[in-house]
Amino acid sequence: MAPVRVTGAVVAATLSIALLSYFLSKRSAHHKPLSPKNPKKGLIDAIGNTPLIRINSLSEATGCEILGKAEFLNPGGSVKDRVAVKIIQEALESGQLAQGGVVTEGSAGSTAISLATVAPAYGCKCHVVIPDDAAIEKSQILEALGATVERVRPVSITHSDHYVNVARRRAIEANEVALKHKRVKHVDAKDVKQINGNTSEVDERSTVFSTDCKGGFFADQFENLANYRAHYEGTGPEIWEQTGGKLHAFVAAAGTGGTVAGISRFLKEKDPSIKCFLVDPPGSGLFNKATRGVMYTKEEAEGRRLKNPFDTITEGIGINRLTENFKMAELDGAFRGTDMEAVEMSRFLLKNDGLFVGSSSAMNCVGAFRVAQLIGPGHMIVTILCDNGMRHLSKFHNAQYLSQHGLTPSATGLEFLSLK
Repeated sequence: MAPVRVTGAVVAATLSIALLSYFLSKRSAHHKPLSPKNPKKGLIDAIGNTPLIRINSLSEATGCEILGKAEFLNPGGSVKDRVAVKIIQEALESGQLAQGGVVTEGSAGSTAISLATVAPAYGCKCHVVIPDDAAIEKSQILEALGATVERVRPVSITHSDHYVNVARRRAIEANEVALKHKRVKHVDAKDVKQINGNTSEVDERSTVFSTDCKGGFFADQFENLANYRAHYEGTGPEIWEQTGGKLHAFVAAAGTGGTVAGISRFLKEKDPSIKCFLVDPPGSGLFNKATRGVMYTKEEAEGRRLKNPFDTITEGIGINRLTENFKMAELDGAFRGTDMEAVEMSRFLLKNDGLFVGSSSAMNCVGAFRVAQLIGPGHMIVTILCDNGMRHLSKFHNAQYLSQHGLTPSATGLEFLSLK
């Protein structure tokens, strides 16, 4: 039998394999399995600490650094996640809400969606009363999240059937159901139950709540200062830290007023030279309140107030009354924004920055541009990107709907803002 000849190539290959095996064995002996770095402890822990996004197109057009706080990246998709958490946490801590109870709210959409998202994490349910002219996809999202949705016609806040007032009554009903379930005897049918500081007689008509209901709590986002505190304690400090305290101005629209109030007050306390502004949509009276100290619109002054307090395509912003949250705001001025400007801005941002935003975010960016025009180049301006455009497909991002209301966008640049 002929001897086996071992070539240099074979020897080299054998040595390479041996060395590779040795190093792999050494690596595996000391290698530890990868583990997540600072994982979020559940849904609630993932809310907040959203990034600041430089809006390149607006920054380059104005010579300012225009930054948007990307609140649409919250788990529930909007800035209202912060408010929902704060409201429910404070209600549970105070005993006004029990686990298994129902959180009720009257909302045009985003707050309701955030409450419906957050409530299950606290072992609670959600009942939402929404105006029937709100974008249909918002109620669809709410139902998919497991919330009970009640749609009502839009009327003035002074009307008993305004969606906020209906939501308040529903909390009272839920508490009455809980009392009956506990077999509380000799309850006077005319007893007055107090909900978040408001009183109302118990409605003995058939209720929408099941017999195992653990009571109700009216979130009351407009008047509940937990809304303001969510931004004073959270969003404001985040903006200050993310900008290194070097921002010159902040601007946002207001609905409940919690966002603009909490952020403006915190920033002013840190640096009184920071300018804080409001941008207000058509039909709202907040512009007049911020600039003239009176709460009326041009239409109201002429005696032509609409049954629906705001006549605007934007949702979640604009109001004709002064809320407890808005009273906390510290503002240096205000701007009026139009529906056309908001629509055009949303298309401009999508085309130039890839930002697909909702109506309030677009209005905020209109405000940021106005602030830049006012204070000039070389300044840092922060605004809020409240939510994305996915919740606005049936109206604000619907070409047919816009055409019917004379709001078809046509701008090729920023000429709709009278850029010179």
